[in-house]
Amino acid sequence: MSGPLAGIRIIDITINVLGPVSTQILGDMGADVIKVETPDGDPMRQLGPANAPGMAAMYMSLNRNKRSVVLDLRRPAGLEALMRLVETADVFVHSLRPGSADRLGVSYAAVSARNRRIVYAFAPGYRPGSSNRERPAFDDVIQGESGVVAMVERANGEPRYVPMAIADKFCGHTLASSIGMALFSRERTGEGQEVHVPMLDTMLSFNLMEHLWTDFLDPSADAPGYARMFSPHRRPFATKDGHVCLLAVTNDQWRRMFGAMGRPELLDDPRFRTLALRAENITALYSVVADEFRKRPSAEWHERLTAAGIPNGPVTKLSELANDPYLRETGFFRSYDHPAAGPSVMTAIPVEFTKSPGSIRLDPPTLGEHTASVLAALGYDAAAIAEASGTEQSRP
Repeated sequence: MSGPLAGIRIIDITINVLGPVSTQILGDMGADVIKVETPDGDPMRQLGPANAPGMAAMYMSLNRNKRSVVLDLRRPAGLEALMRLVETADVFVHSLRPGSADRLGVSYAAVSARNRRIVYAFAPGYRPGSSNRERPAFDDVIQGESGVVAMVERANGEPRYVPMAIADKFCGHTLASSIGMALFSRERTGEGQEVHVPMLDTMLSFNLMEHLWTDFLDPSADAPGYARMFSPHRRPFATKDGHVCLLAVTNDQWRRMFGAMGRPELLDDPRFRTLALRAENITALYSVVADEFRKRPSAEWHERLTAAGIPNGPVTKLSELANDPYLRETGFFRSYDHPAAGPSVMTAIPVEFTKSPGSIRLDPPTLGEHTASVLAALGYDAAAIAEASGTEQSRP
C-alpha cells in the first residue's frame, strides 16, 4: 500500500457530498477508509444515471478507495460494532449535527471513551458552540448565507447559485486537510482531538480573501469588495470567432499584453499606469481590451498572448474535456470496468508525492460489500454480523 496516509484507518459515517469528498481524498492518500452505511445506503447511490442499482454517477465519483460496511446504528448491536471499529481506527468522521450525534451515541465523548487517540472530525453548518449549532445546512443554503449568491447577482444581475456544490466541495477539502493536520499533531503529542469545520465560517473565510477591503465593515459603503470581480467585462473576451480567457496582473504583464494587442500606448494612459489605478478603473480597462479582442480570431489571440507570456486559454465545454490533449497526455480520465456497474470512468488523483504517492486501489463499493470481511476481522460470526447490520430481517 502506498500513500502518505498508509496505515491510517478512517471510520466514515458521512453521506451526500461534503463528507465523502473528504474521505475519498484521505483514501486516495493511502488511508483505509471504512464507509459505514445504513441498510438503505448513502442517498447519493440513487442520484444520477446508473448501470446497476445503488451505483449512481454521483456516488461513483465520491467513493473510491473505500470499503462499505452496513450497520444499523439504531440497534445496540450495530452501535457496538461501530464502536469496535472505532477501537481499531485513527479517525472518525461524521456528517451529523451535534445533537444528532449525541442522540445516536456517537458524540466525541462516547467515541473518545473507546479510543483516546481518535481524531474526531465533522463539518456542521455552523460552529458547534453557537446558537445555530442545530440548524441544518446544505450547499445552496451556505452559498446564500456566505455571500456567494449575492456576488453572482452583483456581477450578473440575477441571484444564482454557482453551478456546482462549491461549499460542499471546498469544505470537504478543508475537512480532509484539517484531519491530516490533526494526525500530524497526534504524532507530536500522542493525543487525539475534535476537529470542527463549520461550513458557513469556512466559506466566509474563503469568499472574503479578496473582498475584505477597508470599507467592508463601513455601513455607509455601497458595495465593498474587489471591484474587478464585479466588472461587467470580467468574462471571457469575445473574439472574431469565439472567446478567450486570460489574466494580466503585474505592470510587466500589462506592458506585454498591450503590446500583443497592438496598443503599447495604453501603458501610458493615466488610468492604467499602475496596479492601483488599473484596479480603480478596471471596467474602463476591460472595456478597451474587449473592443480590441473582437477584431481577431481566437487562434491568433492565443498565438499572440502565448508569445507574450500572458496566461490564456479557451472556454472548454464539459463535453470537450475527454478529448483535451493535455488531459489525454496526463491520463486524467481513467476508464475501468466496475464489477457491478460495468464500464465506468474516474478522474486521476491530482496531487503528486514523489516518495509516497497516492493510488486508486479500490473501486467504489457496492452497498455492504465488505460488511462480512470487516466484521469477521473483529471476531464476529455470521449471526452477529446479521444482527449488527440488520440483514437478518430480509431472510425468508
